[in-house]
Amino acid sequence: MPTFRYPCPGCRTTNSLHDADCDFEGVSWPTIEKAYTDLLTVLTAEPDGMAESTLREAVHGEWGGLHKAALDALEREQRVVEEGDRLRLLTAAEFKELVSEPTRDPMRTVYEHGSVPGCHDNAVFAMVAWYEMVGLSWPETRENVVEWLRESGAWDRGGFEESTPEELVDAKRHVYDEGYGWKEKGQAAKRVIERHL
Repeated sequence: MPTFRYPCPGCRTTNSLHDADCDFEGVSWPTIEKAYTDLLTVLTAEPDGMAESTLREAVHGEWGGLHKAALDALEREQRVVEEGDRLRLLTAAEFKELVSEPTRDPMRTVYEHGSVPGCHDNAVFAMVAWYEMVGLSWPETRENVVEWLRESGAWDRGGFEESTPEELVDAKRHVYDEGYGWKEKGQAAKRVIERHL
């Protein structure tokens, strides 16, 4: 099941050490966490969603810039969607379905075309890191990456040292556990894939 990690909505840190130019520099981790939980508590109680003005009135304490920034972050990360004039928290199943297929480059290109010889390490690394970043569990990440290797044709193109897609993905478990970023590896893989198109 996807989990929330409450990153700073300004610099995305997950502790009290903010970037120097962050709008929330000096704001403690519990204060940031509380802004998210204020929002999530209200949104969870209203499965059909609510207007932003209603949400503002319903949160615990006074609505401020941190609440607005946290809401913007939840929308950017597609945890909260706007349907008409209502904001709604996606269920775990809806979120998993939504993020299972990356929609922005470089990950869209990697996902749609699959890996090619010369970028296998970067592509698989990027896919594992992507699913970790969007909050999927290791079993969900593993399942999605194995399925991607097969359905994209990447596994059939060959060039892997491992004997199965499962073995390949299991060898990248450290990427998931360490929480490495996906962007640099995704961009490197995308460049190689585009040369093969």
